[in-house]
Amino acid sequence: MTKISKPEEDAINVAAPPGFDAQSIPIHEVCGNQQKVSLNFLRPAGLRERFQAPPQWEPEITDENRHVIAADIIAKRQAVGKVTKAAVLIPLVLKEDGLWVLLTQRTNHLRDHAGQISFPGGRMDPEDAGPEETALRESKEEIGLDPSRVEIIGHLPEYLTVSGYSVTPVVGLVQAQAEYVLDPFEVADVFEVPLEFLLDPANHQVRLWQSEQGGRRFYSMPYENRFIWGATAGMLRNLYHLLKV
Repeated sequence: MTKISKPEEDAINVAAPPGFDAQSIPIHEVCGNQQKVSLNFLRPAGLRERFQAPPQWEPEITDENRHVIAADIIAKRQAVGKVTKAAVLIPLVLKEDGLWVLLTQRTNHLRDHAGQISFPGGRMDPEDAGPEETALRESKEEIGLDPSRVEIIGHLPEYLTVSGYSVTPVVGLVQAQAEYVLDPFEVADVFEVPLEFLLDPANHQVRLWQSEQGGRRFYSMPYENRFIWGATAGMLRNLYHLLKV
């Protein structure tokens, strides 16, 4: 069972201004002293087992998702149109050398999260049966991922971004396909990162940004020439917390 901790009411977090350069924000700390994930949970069988019988665990609250935690808060925000329901797929690609996470680089002209690294996904359509259908549909539309190649193994708790999206991360094991057909309007590139790298706390950086209006605490996970941060890094942190227990 997932235990969800109470949000800190007195925190002030604000959306970053246009042109915000997350990579230039100073590193406050690196999480290298935190517990590592067992190698068993970095393999398909172990992941299936963990999602089928999850222990009690606490999703981490950062300034990115501080206001998502209580279900009644989500419901109230939805009632006044302040939350857009969405879902993403966390695609774990099966390879001979282990599991790799498939990520996208968004195009620079998008209204929300332009140029950022994200999971494939998007808004839930009224006709979608649930987050799984949204995640698979959007993945097919954005990168041409064949839904028949995806084995859904579970969900992570909803994650509310500062831009007002309540996102359900859907976790799936993916049979690698030869190529991906990108939607040129939404996706500039697609690439893969080893799951072991992304779930190693030694690669998790906490960054603090301050302004006159308030501040923001967020995670980053740089990999080679890619800068993974914000909601994507926050969701990966929650996957880490589920698996480290």
